[in-house]
Amino acid sequence: MSEVHTNLPFRPLTPSLQNKTADVVVVGGGIVGKACALGLAQSGLQTIEIAPDLGQSIPSPQGSHWGQRIYAFSPSTQKLLAQLQIWDAIDHGRLQTVRDMRIYGDRGGKEDYLHLSAFEAGTPQLAWIGESDLIEHTIDQASRFQNKLERISDVVKKVNVDSEKTALHLKNGGTISAKLIIAADGANSPIRNELGITVSEESYAQSAVVANWSCAYPHLKTAFQWFLPGGDIVAMLPLPGKQVSMVWSTSPENTADLLKLSQTQWADQFAFIANGAILKQLGELKLYSIPIAFPLRKIRAERFIGPEASPKVVLIGDAAHVMHPLAGQGLNLGLRDVAVLLNTLSKRESFRQPNDLVLLRRYERQRQGDTSALLWVTDKLKKLFSATSNTKRQLRNWGLDLVNKSHFIKQRLIERALGEIGFE
Repeated sequence: MSEVHTNLPFRPLTPSLQNKTADVVVVGGGIVGKACALGLAQSGLQTIEIAPDLGQSIPSPQGSHWGQRIYAFSPSTQKLLAQLQIWDAIDHGRLQTVRDMRIYGDRGGKEDYLHLSAFEAGTPQLAWIGESDLIEHTIDQASRFQNKLERISDVVKKVNVDSEKTALHLKNGGTISAKLIIAADGANSPIRNELGITVSEESYAQSAVVANWSCAYPHLKTAFQWFLPGGDIVAMLPLPGKQVSMVWSTSPENTADLLKLSQTQWADQFAFIANGAILKQLGELKLYSIPIAFPLRKIRAERFIGPEASPKVVLIGDAAHVMHPLAGQGLNLGLRDVAVLLNTLSKRESFRQPNDLVLLRRYERQRQGDTSALLWVTDKLKKLFSATSNTKRQLRNWGLDLVNKSHFIKQRLIERALGEIGFE
């Protein structure tokens, strides 16, 4: 696997038992937070990243089996990672391009499906499928050698915000003063809660069961998704070789049952659901990872900057929004937050500080529209395919067939899925 090299000195993890100052502090250690911290430092801003697990080394994935935290990366994400100068450093042998997406309704008719094609859209691919650890490892390598980025393994206990700057008080005794805080601290964001930024939240009363499989038939670089009667959704995402990653959204009760299944019992499940269509497409499936599950919900922060009186904090990623995985766009939406924020700060007028209210409102305005549209569409699709009345079943399956026959509508859907935005 390629590594990220630079002539800059190696940056060790910084102990937190001291007082520090920075232009920007990023709180959060996931892909979104790490990408944001790296981009801010590359732009010339003195940046500190804080998260409790930053001291843990994420090894480069190796071998023939893939990790269970699998994401679909849109072209907008690829564009950002290229801008951060890490896309070419990623081991592309562990990325799978997606050339086609096939989405099936719950009636089982041959006409009840939607086919999205990269060829039809005039693009080389619709997405890439890859592991979280693959991306995080590569970002970590670049971050370790970035001389304007310090990383602190600690927990933020309290945040103070005044008209000029912010102060973060850490669990292990340190204090950090900064002009701007980026909250990338997850769906339950302590910083968002401390600032009193309200959220609209809705549980889908579902969990996503995730597992990886080897398949007898080639997947042909195709991502499959089946809407099942009763509201379940099963997605099979292609991985390199004859392998797929399953995301099955289902009720908590069925989740508990699925997590207990043996290989033979899983085979019976696939033979039964979707009238056996999954096995017809992919052949015999053999489980090679332990299934895991996580609950599904929708979250949207009422504001993306705060506090209201004198904003000095920006929400990104899951701290700002959480969506159902049926569209595979959750991480991509968070990384578009990063792209827009980096663009807004890098193009700021020379007389504006990074925490200038005009800049923060520019960011918030740009992200509100994209976020609202994607959360609304995903939520409505989830609820439409959960409805059990015959009228709604006929309507939604008729709709799939109608969209599939319309090149114009499909083109608009693909453009939304690609997530193309200007952030250069």
